[in-house]
Amino acid sequence: MFTDLKDRGLTGVELVVSDSHRGLRQAIEQQFQGASWQRCQTHLTRNVLDAAPKAVQEELHGRLRALFEAPDRATVDTLWAKLLEDFAERAPRAVAILEDGLEDALAVLQLPASLRQRLRTTHGVERLNAEIRRRERAIRIFPNRESAIRLIGALLLEQHEMWTTGPRYLNLEPYWQAKRSQAAADVPPHAGAPSVA
Repeated sequence: MFTDLKDRGLTGVELVVSDSHRGLRQAIEQQFQGASWQRCQTHLTRNVLDAAPKAVQEELHGRLRALFEAPDRATVDTLWAKLLEDFAERAPRAVAILEDGLEDALAVLQLPASLRQRLRTTHGVERLNAEIRRRERAIRIFPNRESAIRLIGALLLEQHEMWTTGPRYLNLEPYWQAKRSQAAADVPPHAGAPSVA
């Protein structure tokens, strides 16, 4: 799938958000070298809670939300130390899973705060997939491949229009501003000035 997307013109991928499926991660590393990988925080939370005793799941869930919604790395480190102290004995398997996946789930901290909510999970693409499934279930049997492509294509075009003309699902302008600022800060003084011989 990634090769096909690249063959159709996909370039400049800087962040990939997914769950921690081993094959998917290998494909991301192979196809999008240099891109950051964000582990879906919702999937990681489920994995952690599934490994925790029922008695601590509700409390641990609240602490995980606070950890993943922290505004900066210093806050994450403080919350993580406290969580480790409070749950290491009560939920050791859950803490081990969280410790193993925490760094991968924090790639969004490198992004402007306004983008983190949308890019910390795979929720957006999962909602889109659910909408596609809902529409195809109504039809049940497509007469041919082309009719399926027409329906799904129309749905994707409709979604694209909603995301670009209505209230934006994801406004990347803060990201591009941060990139321009970083690039300007990295340029040494007089870098663009002509040399004098």
